[in-house]
Amino acid sequence: MIHTHQVVIVGAGTAGITVAAQLQKKDSTLDILIIDPATTHYYQPAWTLVGAGTFDYQKTARPMAALIPKGVKWLKEFVATFHPESNSLQLSNGNTVQYDYLVVCPGIQLDLDGIEGLKDTIGKNNVCSNYVDSNYTWEVLQNFKGGNALFTQPATPIKCGGAPQKIMYLADDYFQKQKVKDKTNVLFATPGSVIFGVADFAKTLMQVVDRKNINLKFFHKLVKIDGPKKLAYYEITLPDDSEKSLEYNPNENVKVQEISQKLIAIPFDMLHLAPPQSAPDFIKASPLSHQEGANKGWLNVNHATLQHNNYSNIYGLGDCAALPTAKTGAAIRKQAPVVVQQIFNMLNNTSTELTYKGYSSCPLVTGYGKMVLAEFGYNNVRMSDPLISKFVDTSKETYSMWLLKKYGLPFLYWNLMLKGKA
Repeated sequence: MIHTHQVVIVGAGTAGITVAAQLQKKDSTLDILIIDPATTHYYQPAWTLVGAGTFDYQKTARPMAALIPKGVKWLKEFVATFHPESNSLQLSNGNTVQYDYLVVCPGIQLDLDGIEGLKDTIGKNNVCSNYVDSNYTWEVLQNFKGGNALFTQPATPIKCGGAPQKIMYLADDYFQKQKVKDKTNVLFATPGSVIFGVADFAKTLMQVVDRKNINLKFFHKLVKIDGPKKLAYYEITLPDDSEKSLEYNPNENVKVQEISQKLIAIPFDMLHLAPPQSAPDFIKASPLSHQEGANKGWLNVNHATLQHNNYSNIYGLGDCAALPTAKTGAAIRKQAPVVVQQIFNMLNNTSTELTYKGYSSCPLVTGYGKMVLAEFGYNNVRMSDPLISKFVDTSKETYSMWLLKKYGLPFLYWNLMLKGKA
């Protein structure tokens, strides 16, 4: 069977539904098809709060059918492969979908095979991840009685790059409330060289780290987890001739095991991690992805227009796109209008200039009732919202930003963004 549509959108996540809604609002006569097999849509930014016991997991989920914009068709199928030369794609059921314009935004996938032992131990042995099961994270925190609380992130790009440390700050607050903080060593191990890439926000976060006495370990790449023995193995990636620091706030109570010159093992009593992540397999294996280089496997689009670099009637946005900025819902909010305008330029043979400048935002929760709103663009340039900045210094911890995270952003997401209004 062959389906033919004017605009085909692959993915019904934040990006796909937002683009569909905005296209529909601009021209309700457009023939738009969304392809996605999922029947439930999740508001994933709240999973950090679920993991800290301050948000109901059930409230992060809604039926997909209720979110597909009226007038937009929905095909509950998997995409198998793309044939851009013939303006078509193939579904896993063997059917073909033809398009005039294609928008590719299927999101990002978790790669549990990317770290030895991870798949076998995730969800047990006190190895938890808000990316996988935020309810289990909350269970682990409630049962924690002291020892090494290890928080870590992978060397791959990940969605919401600040999430691996947000849960750490909340957990530290929780340990304080439960009176186990004095028996606890909180550690953050990262393959990076800094706590955050934008200086203004990094300065505040380092103050939080000092206040909470958190042990930072830089240039630590997680390569293996032994769940039953509660050991996390790290490759040390700091070059021998580097003058950068390997550690900040060293903690002599943490007994690190040296396996070899460049391999150590850190014992843990709980481990929270962001798993390695990648573009979905059907993107990686397609002609739409970068075929080589640092961005290999990620969707190959122009950083400003979000138009595919090889196929002019294809656009990409969201977490699967090879864009040098953080993969967040806030980024999609700025990317979607660019894609919509570019499609209308092609439909109407106009040249309205609207480009994406790399804007992204990390709502960095630093404790219960405290948040820093890190907003930035390409090259880690700070890009704070002009309206919010009139009232709040978003580089400082504030209660108002916590309220924005817990109540304002979910409302904005469900009621405005997914309806093409924001």
